[in-house]
Amino acid sequence: MHTASSSGEDPRIQNITIKLDSRVKPDYEALENKEYKMTSNLMHGKKGLVVGVANDHSIAWGIAEELANAGAQVALSYQSDILKKRVDPLAASIKADVYGPCDVENLDTLKAMFADIEKKWGTIDFLVHAVAYSDKNELKGKYADTTRENFLRTMHVSCFSFTEMMQLAAPMMKNGGSALTLSYMGAERVIPNYNVMGVAKAALEASVRYMAADFGRDGIRVNAISAGPVRTLAGAGISDARFMFNHSVENSPLRKPVTNTSVGKSALYLLSDMAESVTGEIHYVDSGYNIIGMPRSDDLKQQA
Repeated sequence: MHTASSSGEDPRIQNITIKLDSRVKPDYEALENKEYKMTSNLMHGKKGLVVGVANDHSIAWGIAEELANAGAQVALSYQSDILKKRVDPLAASIKADVYGPCDVENLDTLKAMFADIEKKWGTIDFLVHAVAYSDKNELKGKYADTTRENFLRTMHVSCFSFTEMMQLAAPMMKNGGSALTLSYMGAERVIPNYNVMGVAKAALEASVRYMAADFGRDGIRVNAISAGPVRTLAGAGISDARFMFNHSVENSPLRKPVTNTSVGKSALYLLSDMAESVTGEIHYVDSGYNIIGMPRSDDLKQQA
């Protein structure tokens, strides 16, 4: 999730820029020159929008890349002019047919994005919502200390924005379609420092089920991926994020980290016709961590 600042500019962007400069240094020139070759025709003829790409480490980018490699035409958005320079080479690398600003807190930009898509394509087949926000100062300590202002903003950006996008996307899915959002295990269980984001993700998962019921008769499927911790800008905003990442890897059955590519592959399945009878589901992509009730006894002994 994006973090907040007290400066006059958009509070989410200032800290994002700092994090990008200190943690993420992708080779954008190489990305611009990269030739993408379709790995399959699974999404050939499909068109859709991916919202939430901030850089090449974003889960949203992992999804967009897999979709493009499978033959889909992908529209991309950027949240602000500051992020635009990070997303520009990514959009160019997959030859995004539609590319423009989209801030979910600004309904005008949201409507304009879908208007551009409708003008270009007329219809769409899929939507990916990979957007979340909470003040990083409230992603530590107690959930009970959450402020009214941050609660409402977190719910708006992290949950309601998906519903609002579907209100605009569903009429364009004239031949049916598939929508996907991103969640986390903190929606179902208490995760230290996740706090109000867990409440927002719980609401998001409930909205997936309700919208799956609402749009099912129109042939539109709605699902979510509950991804394990991934090293992204969003995850970096949570206090002790590095510890959480290492713990989940060390105690998951597969004993390996989740990447934006592994999430992208699962998203490809859910957005394709391979999942034509799957809707209203929360699909875990976490190396199996969600099934564990307690670490192995040998591991516990080592930690003692």
